[in-house]
Amino acid sequence: MDMTTYALIVLGVMVLFYAGAKLLKLSTEISMFIAAAAGCVAGGFGFSARHIAEGAMTYLDINLIFITATLFMNILKESGGVAFVVRGMFRRFRRQRAILLVLLTILLLIPGALTGAGSVTVLIAGGMVSTVLLGLGVPKVKTAAIVFIVAGLSAAAPPISLWAMMTAAGVNMPYVGFFWPLMLPCLVAGLLTMFILGWRGAPADLERALEELPVPPAGMNWLKIILPFVVFLGLIVVGRTWPHETVVTGLPLMFLCAALTSYVLSPQKMDLFQISQKTIEQLLPLLGTLTCVGILVQIMTLTGVRGLLAVTTVTLPVALVFATLFIILPVSEAVLMWGAAPVIGVPLILLFNTMGLNPIVALAGMSIIWPLGDALPPTAIIGRLTVDVTGYQGSYGQFLKACLIPAVIMMIIGTLMVVYSKQLGFLTGL
Repeated sequence: MDMTTYALIVLGVMVLFYAGAKLLKLSTEISMFIAAAAGCVAGGFGFSARHIAEGAMTYLDINLIFITATLFMNILKESGGVAFVVRGMFRRFRRQRAILLVLLTILLLIPGALTGAGSVTVLIAGGMVSTVLLGLGVPKVKTAAIVFIVAGLSAAAPPISLWAMMTAAGVNMPYVGFFWPLMLPCLVAGLLTMFILGWRGAPADLERALEELPVPPAGMNWLKIILPFVVFLGLIVVGRTWPHETVVTGLPLMFLCAALTSYVLSPQKMDLFQISQKTIEQLLPLLGTLTCVGILVQIMTLTGVRGLLAVTTVTLPVALVFATLFIILPVSEAVLMWGAAPVIGVPLILLFNTMGLNPIVALAGMSIIWPLGDALPPTAIIGRLTVDVTGYQGSYGQFLKACLIPAVIMMIIGTLMVVYSKQLGFLTGL
């Protein structure tokens, strides 16, 4: 049996077992683990505990970043910092719609950008931002669409972009030079979404909306909110300015220092253990997904399936790849969630690199499109979470319809970034 036939058989077994697990309504994480174990057995390696353990540790560093960054965001929220910012913005700019919409976009981008998870954006700021938008007269279905789209963009935004980090790790490419290629399109798409869906609205009772926003505790001020971010950014600047004179701290420790700063400065007492427990519960699906994705990728590499996918992708007609990116990426995200990055993203980046395109800008463009899959079945985790948090009770189809225009904008921006990545290569050096 030649290697190609062998890899095809293993791939077929993995797909069959994954589909069977999904038909049994098992979670995506369990389905991926079953597919990996089945592929390992079909490949003649049995149930290899060694490779399963190695695969489970593949994204340990990324998991640590998610945990510490989300802990920081949760402490900031529990201390009343997020409520203080949202309430202050609404009180100051509620009569100046354009400025308020810009500030709300930035506010929604920050949690996901720091944690890499759109679900964190929805949970941390989604409810309060939706209250503000409803106060401005924006319909509930459009409010839900705004929160979902910008939350997805926040997950793609720097400094922590999960899809870019996982794909870059898969092709042994340093996660460097991604800031502006990710930041500019995320900011542009986020602002366009906010203004297209939120500019017009029925007359609303602004005073009532102000009353519905949570009241921050006495003693909360801008200094207590800004100082933890100063600590975080300061550690980054010091490390990059004097790389040989300073101890390598790493992003998890930087986020932990910021979280402890926010905890110490909080004007009200908080149960740190309870917040930490809530953070792990909140992130458990994401941590489980990344662990199972690592196992899946390990087994695919062991059996040659990953190489088969890479070779097949590299030999595809380029025009066909460009024309179907807006379908391949969201669908792969809907089926594999974050596993789409190493499984689909890696061979695509290898293809683009062999074509002479800029892999950093191309990967940034792909990262703009991937979040759209989080609203599609069978997973639709962030889409359904957004609907629950914002209080939208209409049909899910109407919610998807409201997301259509911003989604098309994201697809166009992402695809153009891939096609013209070589010309946009200057962004990596800004």
